[in-house]
Amino acid sequence: MSMMPSVQYSITIRLEAPAKNTAVSELTSIIELAGGSVTAVDVNHSDAERVRVDLTCACTNSDHATEIVESLKKIEGVVVGKVSDRTFLAHLGGKLTIESKLPIRNRDDLSLIYTPGVARICEAIAKDPSDARRLTIKRNTIAVVTDGSAVLGLGNIGPLAALPVMEGKAALFKRFANIDAFPICLDTQDTDEIVRTVKAISPVFAGINLEDISAPRCFEIEARLRAELDIPVFHDDQHGTAIVCLAALRNALKVVGKKIEDVELVMSGAGAAGTAVLKLLFAAGLRHAIVADQKGIIHLGRKDIDPTSSLGWIAGATNKALKTGTLKDALVGADVFVGVSAANLLVAEDISTMAPNAIVFALANPNPEIDPAQAAKFAAVVATGRSDFANQINNVLAFPGFFRGLLDAGATQITEEMLLAAAKALSDCVEPSELNASYIVPSVFHADVSQRVAEAVRNVARP
Repeated sequence: MSMMPSVQYSITIRLEAPAKNTAVSELTSIIELAGGSVTAVDVNHSDAERVRVDLTCACTNSDHATEIVESLKKIEGVVVGKVSDRTFLAHLGGKLTIESKLPIRNRDDLSLIYTPGVARICEAIAKDPSDARRLTIKRNTIAVVTDGSAVLGLGNIGPLAALPVMEGKAALFKRFANIDAFPICLDTQDTDEIVRTVKAISPVFAGINLEDISAPRCFEIEARLRAELDIPVFHDDQHGTAIVCLAALRNALKVVGKKIEDVELVMSGAGAAGTAVLKLLFAAGLRHAIVADQKGIIHLGRKDIDPTSSLGWIAGATNKALKTGTLKDALVGADVFVGVSAANLLVAEDISTMAPNAIVFALANPNPEIDPAQAAKFAAVVATGRSDFANQINNVLAFPGFFRGLLDAGATQITEEMLLAAAKALSDCVEPSELNASYIVPSVFHADVSQRVAEAVRNVARP
């Protein structure tokens, strides 16, 4: 698919050029001709002979950034200085800090916050463990836990390389729901050890957010932790995706005038996200679905499918007509396509075989299953997981508010009813007067999203 300049590949270039009235415009023209997008121009020094300029531009990828810099070096009289990658600059030193809520100015402060005063608080909690929620950070703190085995778009890169993603997740929890989250990257991919470790650290936290753990281990890890802990455990790759998908589908179906119980849905991807999305859609009323993975349409006759596995569940719950073939075969006559798989699997002609007023959710990141512009030639509603297209189906619409509701209610577990309530609240953030084919989910910066999702979850979670 064609790529547009993106802020994730934004660079700032320091240049010196001869002082003349066209100096800056010549530089920006070269960048634009090379396919970059100039976003800022700062002249930080000028004299009679030379001008020094910091040019910030968005590129399509790292190679494109290098090409732009090389093209600038070829201009006579121009000296290229330092080139800074804005994304790397943003991550220098990490994205999180820990700060004390209380000042420590003198001995009295020290006595209140630490010894000897803290001993009284310890004794109170030892006597009544429920006091920990009132007297420590536990009430508003969750762990964002990964083993680095399935980092979005990157795969099994390990715990250390996954840390920037977990930091980012923690920053989003704080920004959108004022929740304190700690990134926990475990140096093991053994299921038993992960369960043991999360249980061992759980006293600090009021909830566990599992992240980027590969299937099928993620299913067992989540199920065991939910059974063995007295705090809610949420696998965002599964349930966050499912909530936002259902919310988007509710509104997309309104746009095209169809009902969830009547539509034929085709899904590409049978991993953690696909399985969870499918289960929640069924709970919301979906009746007819076909799922395809790398080996084609999933059905009960496939020899490679263990009936007791998650794939076995999908085979039994979907494709009642026992259709066989490829993803493209499954699409013929379908009303809805949901992709949670890999890039560039489909072209416009495939979408043309779907039913009239088709809905396409191509959610693979960073590149979707089909170019959205191509899908829009034949589909009535198109959504992706990307921020540079309309209808971004982004988990940040769900997980901050979902956890805010859980923590406020003091919840100990997560139920399907909570997931359905969150999806309805999220879809209802788009008012009927606002709803159209290009606006089926609210912006992640919509002022009320987290609060409304939190309220819906809180109302279900409270005894």
